Amino acid sequence: MSTIAVIDFETTGISPAMGDRATEVAIVLLEDGKVVDRFQSLMNAGVRIHSFITQLTGITNEMVQAAPPAEQVMREAARFVAGRPMAAHNAAFDKKFWQAELTRCGEDGSHPFACTLLLSRRLYPQAPNHKLGTLAAWHHLPAVGRAHRALADAEVAAALLQQMQHDLQTRHGCELPNHAVLMGLQRTSRHMVDGYLKRHNAAAVTA
Repeated sequence: MSTIAVIDFETTGISPAMGDRATEVAIVLLEDGKVVDRFQSLMNAGVRIHSFITQLTGITNEMVQAAPPAEQVMREAARFVAGRPMAAHNAAFDKKFWQAELTRCGEDGSHPFACTLLLSRRLYPQAPNHKLGTLAAWHHLPAVGRAHRALADAEVAAALLQQMQHDLQTRHGCELPNHAVLMGLQRTSRHMVDGYLKRHNAAAVTA
Protein backbone atom coordinates (compact mmCIF):
# COMPACT_ATOMS: atom_id res chain seq x y z
CA MET A 1 0.00 0.00 0.00
CA SER A 2 3.12 2.20 -0.18
CA THR A 3 4.78 4.11 2.66
CA ILE A 4 3.05 6.86 4.62
CA ALA A 5 4.73 9.14 7.17
CA VAL A 6 2.37 9.78 10.11
CA ILE A 7 3.37 12.96 11.94
CA ASP A 8 2.50 14.79 15.14
CA PHE A 9 3.75 18.11 16.52
CA GLU A 10 3.65 19.62 19.98
CA THR A 11 3.74 23.40 19.79
CA THR A 12 3.56 26.62 21.79
CA GLY A 13 0.13 27.46 20.34
CA ILE A 14 -2.25 26.90 17.47
CA SER A 15 -0.87 29.04 14.64
CA PRO A 16 2.60 29.62 13.19
CA ALA A 17 1.16 32.75 11.57
CA MET A 18 0.77 34.16 15.10
CA GLY A 19 4.36 33.34 16.04
CA ASP A 20 3.76 29.91 17.55
CA ARG A 21 6.55 27.37 17.10
CA ALA A 22 7.02 23.63 17.31
CA THR A 23 8.55 22.18 20.47
CA GLU A 24 8.50 18.47 19.53
CA VAL A 25 7.98 16.39 16.40
CA ALA A 26 7.45 12.66 15.91
CA ILE A 27 7.03 10.65 12.73
CA VAL A 28 5.97 7.01 12.36
CA LEU A 29 6.58 5.32 9.01
CA LEU A 30 3.91 2.89 7.85
CA GLU A 31 4.98 0.62 4.99
CA ASP A 32 2.23 -1.54 3.53
CA GLY A 33 0.27 -1.02 6.73
CA LYS A 34 3.09 -1.92 9.15
CA VAL A 35 5.28 0.33 11.32
CA VAL A 36 8.84 0.14 9.99
CA ASP A 37 10.57 3.16 11.58
CA ARG A 38 10.16 6.10 13.95
CA PHE A 39 11.64 9.57 14.44
CA GLN A 40 11.18 11.78 17.50
CA SER A 41 12.88 14.87 18.92
CA LEU A 42 12.26 17.88 21.09
CA MET A 43 13.46 21.09 19.48
CA ASN A 44 14.58 24.51 20.65
CA ALA A 45 12.92 27.26 18.61
CA GLY A 46 14.04 29.99 20.99
CA VAL A 47 10.56 30.77 22.31
CA ARG A 48 9.05 30.37 25.75
CA ILE A 49 6.37 27.81 26.53
CA HIS A 50 3.36 29.08 28.46
CA SER A 51 2.51 27.26 31.66
CA PHE A 52 -0.83 25.98 30.34
CA ILE A 53 1.00 24.31 27.43
CA THR A 54 3.39 22.69 29.89
CA GLN A 55 0.41 21.44 31.90
CA LEU A 56 -1.10 19.96 28.72
CA THR A 57 2.03 18.36 27.26
CA GLY A 58 4.49 18.03 30.11
CA ILE A 59 7.10 19.82 27.96
CA THR A 60 8.96 22.46 29.96
CA ASN A 61 11.14 25.41 28.98
CA GLU A 62 14.12 23.59 30.49
CA MET A 63 13.47 20.57 28.26
CA VAL A 64 13.45 22.58 25.03
CA GLN A 65 16.42 24.70 26.08
CA ALA A 66 18.46 21.50 26.27
CA ALA A 67 17.11 20.25 22.91
CA PRO A 68 18.75 20.63 19.48
CA PRO A 69 17.92 23.76 17.43
CA ALA A 70 14.61 23.60 15.57
CA GLU A 71 16.32 24.03 12.19
CA GLN A 72 18.54 21.00 12.81
CA VAL A 73 15.64 18.82 13.94
CA MET A 74 13.44 19.82 11.02
CA ARG A 75 16.15 19.11 8.47
CA GLU A 76 16.56 15.66 10.04
CA ALA A 77 12.79 15.18 9.95
CA ALA A 78 12.65 16.18 6.28
CA ARG A 79 15.41 13.66 5.46
CA PHE A 80 13.53 11.00 7.42
CA VAL A 81 10.29 11.62 5.50
CA ALA A 82 12.23 11.82 2.23
CA GLY A 83 9.32 13.11 0.17
CA ARG A 84 6.87 10.42 1.24
CA PRO A 85 3.14 11.25 1.46
CA MET A 86 2.07 12.15 4.97
CA ALA A 87 -0.83 11.76 7.37
CA ALA A 88 -1.87 13.26 10.70
CA HIS A 89 -4.88 13.53 12.95
CA ASN A 90 -6.34 16.99 12.31
CA ALA A 91 -3.78 17.32 9.55
CA ALA A 92 -4.56 20.99 8.89
CA PHE A 93 -2.79 21.79 12.17
CA ASP A 94 0.30 19.64 11.64
CA LYS A 95 0.61 20.61 7.97
CA LYS A 96 0.79 24.31 8.92
CA PHE A 97 3.65 23.71 11.34
CA TRP A 98 5.44 21.27 8.99
CA GLN A 99 5.44 23.83 6.22
CA ALA A 100 6.27 26.81 8.45
CA GLU A 101 9.15 25.13 10.25
CA LEU A 102 10.63 23.72 7.03
CA THR A 103 10.33 27.09 5.29
CA ARG A 104 12.39 28.62 8.10
CA CYS A 105 15.27 26.27 7.34
CA GLY A 106 14.98 26.39 3.55
CA GLU A 107 13.37 22.98 3.08
CA ASP A 108 10.37 22.00 0.96
CA GLY A 109 7.24 21.21 2.98
CA SER A 110 4.79 20.70 0.12
CA HIS A 111 3.81 17.13 0.97
CA PRO A 112 0.24 15.83 0.52
CA PHE A 113 -1.45 15.17 3.88
CA ALA A 114 -4.16 12.62 4.56
CA CYS A 115 -6.21 13.46 7.65
CA THR A 116 -7.36 10.68 9.96
CA LEU A 117 -9.88 13.05 11.54
CA LEU A 118 -11.61 13.73 8.21
CA LEU A 119 -11.34 10.06 7.26
CA SER A 120 -12.89 8.97 10.55
CA ARG A 121 -15.88 11.21 9.87
CA ARG A 122 -16.37 9.43 6.54
CA LEU A 123 -15.76 5.89 7.76
CA TYR A 124 -17.07 6.01 11.34
CA PRO A 125 -19.96 8.51 11.52
CA GLN A 126 -21.35 6.48 14.44
CA ALA A 127 -18.30 7.18 16.66
CA PRO A 128 -19.02 9.25 19.81
CA ASN A 129 -16.74 11.98 18.42
CA HIS A 130 -13.65 12.12 16.26
CA LYS A 131 -10.99 13.12 18.75
CA LEU A 132 -7.91 10.91 18.57
CA GLY A 133 -8.26 9.59 22.14
CA THR A 134 -11.95 8.82 21.68
CA LEU A 135 -11.35 6.94 18.43
CA ALA A 136 -8.46 5.00 19.97
CA ALA A 137 -10.68 3.85 22.83
CA TRP A 138 -13.61 3.14 20.50
CA HIS A 139 -11.42 0.92 18.30
CA HIS A 140 -9.64 -0.62 21.33
CA LEU A 141 -6.29 0.51 19.97
CA PRO A 142 -3.28 -0.03 22.25
CA ALA A 143 -2.40 2.87 24.54
CA VAL A 144 1.18 4.11 24.11
CA GLY A 145 2.77 6.80 26.26
CA ARG A 146 1.27 10.08 27.37
CA ALA A 147 -1.34 11.85 25.26
CA HIS A 148 -0.19 15.24 23.96
CA ARG A 149 3.37 14.04 23.50
CA ALA A 150 4.37 13.81 19.88
CA LEU A 151 5.51 10.19 19.65
CA ALA A 152 2.59 8.80 21.63
CA ASP A 153 0.08 10.72 19.51
CA ALA A 154 1.85 9.79 16.25
CA GLU A 155 1.80 6.12 17.29
CA VAL A 156 -1.93 6.27 18.01
CA ALA A 157 -2.64 8.12 14.76
CA ALA A 158 -0.63 5.47 12.89
CA ALA A 159 -2.59 2.69 14.61
CA LEU A 160 -5.83 4.45 13.67
CA LEU A 161 -4.68 4.72 10.06
CA GLN A 162 -3.83 1.01 10.08
CA GLN A 163 -7.35 0.29 11.36
CA MET A 164 -8.83 2.41 8.58
CA GLN A 165 -6.83 0.65 5.90
CA HIS A 166 -7.84 -2.72 7.34
CA ASP A 167 -11.52 -1.71 7.39
CA LEU A 168 -11.33 -0.38 3.84
CA GLN A 169 -10.01 -3.75 2.74
CA THR A 170 -12.30 -6.03 4.76
CA ARG A 171 -15.54 -4.04 4.90
CA HIS A 172 -15.43 -2.07 1.67
CA GLY A 173 -13.51 -4.41 -0.65
CA CYS A 174 -10.78 -1.85 -1.31
CA GLU A 175 -7.75 -3.98 -2.16
CA LEU A 176 -5.28 -1.09 -2.25
CA PRO A 177 -6.21 1.64 0.29
CA ASN A 178 -3.11 3.68 -0.44
CA HIS A 179 -2.50 7.37 0.20
CA ALA A 180 -4.16 8.46 -3.03
CA VAL A 181 -7.34 6.59 -2.08
CA LEU A 182 -7.28 8.18 1.38
CA MET A 183 -6.89 11.65 -0.13
CA GLY A 184 -9.83 11.06 -2.44
CA LEU A 185 -11.94 9.66 0.36
CA GLN A 186 -11.39 12.62 2.68
CA ARG A 187 -12.51 14.98 -0.08
CA THR A 188 -15.72 12.98 -0.51
CA SER A 189 -18.85 13.94 1.41
CA ARG A 190 -19.98 11.38 3.98
CA HIS A 191 -23.10 10.54 1.98
CA MET A 192 -21.02 9.78 -1.14
CA VAL A 193 -18.46 7.46 0.49
CA ASP A 194 -20.02 4.21 -0.74
CA GLY A 195 -20.22 5.52 -4.29
CA TYR A 196 -16.63 6.71 -4.22
CA LEU A 197 -15.35 3.34 -3.00
CA LYS A 198 -17.48 1.40 -5.51
CA ARG A 199 -16.07 3.51 -8.36
CA HIS A 200 -12.55 3.03 -7.06
CA ASN A 201 -12.98 -0.74 -6.73
CA ALA A 202 -14.50 -1.02 -10.21
CA ALA A 203 -11.63 0.98 -11.70
CA ALA A 204 -9.09 -1.22 -9.89
CA VAL A 205 -10.68 -4.36 -11.36
CA THR A 206 -10.55 -3.04 -14.93
CA ALA A 207 -7.06 -1.50 -14.61
